Amino acid sequence: MQTINLRNFYPFYTHDFFIEVSDEVAEELRSNIRYEWNYQRKLTRHKAQYSLDCDDGIEFSACLHEPTPEELLERKERFLRLWNALNSLPEIQGRRIDAHIILGKSIKEIAQVEGVHEESVRQSIKRGLERMKKTY
Repeated sequence: MQTINLRNFYPFYTHDFFIEVSDEVAEELRSNIRYEWNYQRKLTRHKAQYSLDCDDGIEFSACLHEPTPEELLERKERFLRLWNALNSLPEIQGRRIDAHIILGKSIKEIAQVEGVHEESVRQSIKRGLERMKKTY
């Protein structure tokens, strides 16, 4: 029987967690870690052999790591806080911030669509972002 630290094998363990397992299980866990490490090294070294235009996800797996459950939860919470802050704005400010930041429209385009002066759109977006910072 061997004592292993689960934090070495599972990235979502944030603290040391020691358990006692049989020799076969410990060796299988270690071989799995070695296999994953070799696979990542192989992808990193040979990623130039793959086409980045084929949209099969190879470039993503070679260049980026999978997010941990903790990171996914933090992203979701941040998204919800931003969503609530955006929804707490008055309708006009929210619409202008959505068009400018999320949809990528220019201030000039927004002003032409709404039939107002560019400076009023610019000030509205500025005040809305400041208000969102306070509620975020």
